[in-house]
Amino acid sequence: MARVLHLLKAGDPLALSLAGEQQAAGDDVTLVMLPGAPDFTPPPGVTRCRVPDELSWEALLERIFESDQVITW
Repeated sequence: MARVLHLLKAGDPLALSLAGEQQAAGDDVTLVMLPGAPDFTPPPGVTRCRVPDELSWEALLERIFESDQVITW
């Protein structure tokens, strides 16, 4: 199981679709909404958090280094 981190500045339908597919394949997927990103509902089983309201910048940096894959949108 891979840890996948998606960093979203905008609400991209492709990002949500890919995150759902990765989660269905058994990966641990987190969507991180950067400042200015619109609110959205993540696919079932996918974690969503907003920087800096729900996740600090320091915690985001730690998650980046802990992840097997980081995708920016």
